[in-house]
Amino acid sequence: MDRLIIVSNRLPITIEKRKGKLHFRRSVGGLATGLSSFYQLYDSIWIGWCGIPADNIDRKEKNNIEKKLMTDFNNYPIFLSRRDIRMYYYGFSNKTIWPLFHYFTHHAVYNQDFWASYIHVNKSFCNAIIKIAKPDDVIWIHDYHLMLLPMFLREKLPDARIGFFLHIPFPSFEVFRLLPWRREILDGLLGADLIGFHTYDYVRHFLSSVRRLLGYEYTLNLVTSANRRVQVDAFPMGIDYERFANAIYNAPVKKEINRIRKKLGNRKLILSVDRLDYTKGIPQRIEAFDLFMEENPEYKEKVTLVMVAVPSRTGVEAYMLLKKEVDELVGRINGKHGTIGWLPVWYLYRSLSYNLLAALYCVADVALVTPVRDGMNLIAKEFIATKADGKGVLILSEMTGAAKELGEALIVNPNNKQEVSQALIEALKMSESEQISCNIIMQKRLKRYNVIQWARDFMDKLIHIKKFQQELSAKRLTQTMEDKLINDYHRSNKRLLLLDYDGTLIPFAEKPEKAKPGKDLLRLLEALTGESKNEVVIISGRDKETLETWFGSLNGGLIAEHGAWFKEKGKDWETIEPLQNDWKEEIWPILELYVDRTPGSFIEEKEFSLVWHYRKADPELAQVRARELKDALLDLTANLDLGVLEGSKVIEIKNAGINKGRVALHWISKGNWDFILAIGDDLTDEDVFEVLPERAYSIKVGFGISRAKFNLDSYLEIRKLIQEMGGAQ
Repeated sequence: MDRLIIVSNRLPITIEKRKGKLHFRRSVGGLATGLSSFYQLYDSIWIGWCGIPADNIDRKEKNNIEKKLMTDFNNYPIFLSRRDIRMYYYGFSNKTIWPLFHYFTHHAVYNQDFWASYIHVNKSFCNAIIKIAKPDDVIWIHDYHLMLLPMFLREKLPDARIGFFLHIPFPSFEVFRLLPWRREILDGLLGADLIGFHTYDYVRHFLSSVRRLLGYEYTLNLVTSANRRVQVDAFPMGIDYERFANAIYNAPVKKEINRIRKKLGNRKLILSVDRLDYTKGIPQRIEAFDLFMEENPEYKEKVTLVMVAVPSRTGVEAYMLLKKEVDELVGRINGKHGTIGWLPVWYLYRSLSYNLLAALYCVADVALVTPVRDGMNLIAKEFIATKADGKGVLILSEMTGAAKELGEALIVNPNNKQEVSQALIEALKMSESEQISCNIIMQKRLKRYNVIQWARDFMDKLIHIKKFQQELSAKRLTQTMEDKLINDYHRSNKRLLLLDYDGTLIPFAEKPEKAKPGKDLLRLLEALTGESKNEVVIISGRDKETLETWFGSLNGGLIAEHGAWFKEKGKDWETIEPLQNDWKEEIWPILELYVDRTPGSFIEEKEFSLVWHYRKADPELAQVRARELKDALLDLTANLDLGVLEGSKVIEIKNAGINKGRVALHWISKGNWDFILAIGDDLTDEDVFEVLPERAYSIKVGFGISRAKFNLDSYLEIRKLIQEMGGAQ
């Protein structure tokens, strides 16, 4: 693989300044630990904040930090001021995105200054990457702190290979829509080529938001934006399985195991390990354990809950209040159920070394992992991996991403105290053979899809989607081909120009008054149709009266209602064949039913067709209704000589065999053209592209699979092309 640039909020190296001296140490936990083994396998650079405020160091110290990090660790530091840390990290990232994405909407703060700082820091990361990125680098961006970065990079490095992975949940549309800057966040993420999430639920939520807020469609998790295709997929993050599986054989871990067992005696150990965060459901967990002790007094002095709460964001008020609540709950339960020589809860408010944590995993009879919302939760996976003898029971919240993979665990609703209490009883009574049977299945799965395989899977998919994009981009009208097209245009004496209207010459607009051509476009078309060598035909799905009003004065042809009507220059409107419309009475009630069942949809009646529009309807509902309606219409029209045409957010019913391509063929066959150009933007224009002779030029507006030979990004580029064709006269 080419060089890999990993980008995250923090570096895997933490820097501290004590007594005027800089100290470097490897970070523990989180992304740094998870990716360290993969990172070391490749030619890699890791970019992130160095962990020390820029205000605390001078220019010389910054230079020393940069040199030390690059030389010894292949890390490239970002320097953030105290204000950046306060506004971007503690502010927008952890007071807005973190609570909102974890469904704690009442904790979310919507502050414009936080947002401005988030933009500023994401741009700072972008500028740093640009300084060191090479053309063949793969850029892998991680987590919610940097969701604008993919688009900022795309603007500066349009051909870069960019992946993004979100390590927290992506919320449902109903929650995500609460964010004032929701569109900007989606646009930022869509700058990546591949966007990864832990579970398909998060993928589904993201795609739903993209469709509802940005209007982009997707097929097989491929999002089609105006000029790019972006892959979205699920990649459940793994762990360094062998490290935890072999922990029991390490001397320092064995020493900790013996110490813990001596302290416990014959008591069963229930283990809880979390950061002290409101998303982890720690108060609910303690209350469930309290209920368990109340309803099962026979377990008094026979079990101990070791509760490890790692300090987190200690300066944030919500976390300070949470610590106070947890302290009080632990004190109350120990006072209520404890006896001389036995405390039901051992409460450790601190970080643990790897050796002690691994020892606790090995010794624990039950792991109680019950967050109320968690993107993945690697604690659950690490616990299972340490069970060399297969003994031990995992109780796991259904709200974690890990629950999708670890279905053999006891899955519980963390808010249901009775259910958690019952799960504790089941876990403590479970036979060893059943424990081993469940754990072996999970261990095989975790060993197979470890952190290395997870990262490789992501990288393979990123390279694949980039190749796919490049294949599509190969059809883009390059400057060389554009010059050839214009040159061929000017050397020719008899030209046919077939121009779609909505989405091709103007942005698509539902209302006719907003689709009306402006003065600039009319001048452009007047110049084009005024050239004696040109036969210009404007093609549209709109009715002939509208086209006559807008373009009747031009010296060109018109095609209306997707081919039902056409008008050659200097002649009256006519049809390609005799058409009937008496079928409308039978079809109309069906369309009315779907309008009633799909708020926001409506019927448009044309002379020889009926159109059901659903652009303004709820996208999820509209997609379902459109499939239902199309199936119903295909059954109904099978013997009526009618066609059902699916366009951009429309379903149109009209006489069979009538389409843009058939009428375009009427023009193509009229003369001995030495230059033909057809331009369109949606499915209905594919019929035109299909009937073109091989020598013709064809251009699709937008990015996607098409019969057209070339692509351009937008109507603005089409107008520019037409301008250049006319401007070189």
